Amino acid sequence: MASSGPWLIVGLGNPGEKYARNRHNIGHQVVQYLAESNGGTFTHHKAGASTAQVRLGTLPGGRPGPAATVAYLDCYMNVSGGPTAALMKFFKIPTDHLLVVHDELDLDEHVLRLKKNGGEGGHNGLKSISAAIGTRDYARLRVGIGRPPGRMNPADYVLSDFPPRDQVEWEITVREAADAITDVVSTDLPAAQQRLHTR
Repeated sequence: MASSGPWLIVGLGNPGEKYARNRHNIGHQVVQYLAESNGGTFTHHKAGASTAQVRLGTLPGGRPGPAATVAYLDCYMNVSGGPTAALMKFFKIPTDHLLVVHDELDLDEHVLRLKKNGGEGGHNGLKSISAAIGTRDYARLRVGIGRPPGRMNPADYVLSDFPPRDQVEWEITVREAADAITDVVSTDLPAAQQRLHTR
């Protein structure tokens, strides 16, 4: 059963057209699709983010699912904490209703995993959020982008674009990620986690 109260869904990435199609920006791509596919329109928020208001999923009897603020931040990845904390304060979002979407080097490409609590795995965006809100006890959707080939520097890899030949596969992954988020919000994290991980 969906837990009561609104959610905040934050997709991590870097701002600007230069980074828009980078592997590191998969979080932005997922939340943009999530909002647009649910009729949301992004507007600028004073916290330093673009936000959209949506209802996710469907409750028993066909009622609209829980309310969610979907956001991508104006700042660079490694300072994501301040705007995220400001959005939580403005929209009165408790920690257990924050879900962060981010790229994950330690998962194969297209693999999706839900997680709550635990370490940040060296991800600077997560480190910044954990420090700003004072806890690691929030939900994350990890989107696997795989490891860099050969001796390529991981920093160069995450800041490179997805190959055009893989566009269709990544569009499918983005849709599946949006579905996983909707499942979390409209049911609960453990149930959504079990469904996603046993698919």
